[in-house]
Amino acid sequence: MTLTSPLPVIHASTSSAASSTLSAPAHDNTLADAQAQLADAIALLGYDEGIHAMLAAARRELTVSVPLRRDDGSTQVLTGYRVQHNISRGPAKGGLRYSPSVTLDEVRALAMWMTWKCALLDVPYGGAKGGIAIDPRQYSQAELERVTRRYTSEILPIIGPQQDIPAPDIGTDEQTMAWIMDTYSVTQGHTVPGVVTGKPLSLGGSLGRPSATSRGVVHIAGAALERAGIAVSGASAAVQGFGKVGRDAARFLAERGVRVVAIADQYGAVHSTAPGGIDVDALARHVDEEGTVLGFAGADALAASELLELDVDLLVPAAVEGVLHEGNAARVRARIVVEGANGPTTREADRILQQNDVLVVPDILANAGGVIVSYFEWVQANQSYRWEARDVEARLGERMLAAWAGVTTHAAELDITLRAAATSLAVARVTEAHRLRGLYP
Repeated sequence: MTLTSPLPVIHASTSSAASSTLSAPAHDNTLADAQAQLADAIALLGYDEGIHAMLAAARRELTVSVPLRRDDGSTQVLTGYRVQHNISRGPAKGGLRYSPSVTLDEVRALAMWMTWKCALLDVPYGGAKGGIAIDPRQYSQAELERVTRRYTSEILPIIGPQQDIPAPDIGTDEQTMAWIMDTYSVTQGHTVPGVVTGKPLSLGGSLGRPSATSRGVVHIAGAALERAGIAVSGASAAVQGFGKVGRDAARFLAERGVRVVAIADQYGAVHSTAPGGIDVDALARHVDEEGTVLGFAGADALAASELLELDVDLLVPAAVEGVLHEGNAARVRARIVVEGANGPTTREADRILQQNDVLVVPDILANAGGVIVSYFEWVQANQSYRWEARDVEARLGERMLAAWAGVTTHAAELDITLRAAATSLAVARVTEAHRLRGLYP
């Protein structure tokens, strides 16, 4: 393994099964977008180039080879990454992504956004992210366990409950976190629940953690609708993505009276003109049986790209990066975009949406519910005490709406976008931590 900064991308040898049907994001300049957002915040805050250079570079990057013994006896070598962007405000924190499109630059960008997210929500963490270039749908459960345990053993020197705390992301889940926790704990000689969050409840997970990101998105969506003078009950919405974030976001929106008229997954989309919109619970049952939203009898088929351009009050991109870009942003007719995914709106799209008076709520605010409840889970692990679900959900709502109030106030005072306000607030907090700690030696 290699431990340097920055690192070159190392291309793993992969089988045809590994380079499969999960499509790469439509936009491949994720790191450039993240760096541009930082540069804008630095300019707004009037910080010098030294601060900019320090915040632009990851604190630590690790690239590892992950050899896998396949069920048929063959060996495949995958590539994994773990990037710790900043640890000035506390241990690094961030998800672990399994996707064939994972690259070091993507992980760098996601780790940077995690730094800003934690700072914005005043969670005492720094930002990190991990990933393995693998399509988990092409591997057995036993193979995924071997991949996870080997990857964990390779990154052991830089993770731990006071160092870096992984969590689920695209392609990973609470079972993945259980394998990481066990692998790490075996090396320590005792159980260490705080090494990961997003664990199963029976291993010290938190009530409310699986749906936390979705709940946070809906808290912010409701506040954004009210700010725009749109009644939440009866508002129309389209949700792009029906996975970890989109599925529960659609359900919670429907519970609040929002008409969810269109939902997409990676295979396509469905659209309903019925007065109540799509029956989200019925669609969820269909997806559990068929593996896709396509073929759902309660709605009509729709091209996935068309969902982003529907005339709705609220659009929630909750899948992957770069789905709103220069090529389609001008056709977006939603009044509000609430970013459930990380980096779904490119820099060029941001400019176009601003010109068209579309309110964009940035990812580092909108989807921060997951890291908030991850923090709650970590606190519970350290206390060996479980909170009630109502306490978790109440505290989540308080933190999300307090952050919303801070960002919107800051944006109004400076007449800037919500993204510029959120990023500059976060960058200022991280910079303050740097300055208070000083530069050693």
